[in-house]
Amino acid sequence: MPDPALVSHVVATTSLTPGEAARVIEDVIAFHAQPVEVYVRERHARLQTYGAKNPEIFARIAEELRQRVVAAPDLSERQLRRIVYG
Repeated sequence: MPDPALVSHVVATTSLTPGEAARVIEDVIAFHAQPVEVYVRERHARLQTYGAKNPEIFARIAEELRQRVVAAPDLSERQLRRIVYG
């Protein structure tokens, strides 16, 4: 169960019920708890599906990682390639 104060805040600022607010908070926490390697692999595959090429993909992923709430370390294109391709 997420922090009750956070659940109360979300309930007070949205039209969600306490149960719905708790589920949303748990989803957000799970998303941000995802390891960097998993995020990079999944995001790379998703962007490739839509026709993006690796130079564009790796630049975009690097920028996205800088924007995360708990920022991942700066990773070079080479490091990102190693995560994706081993």
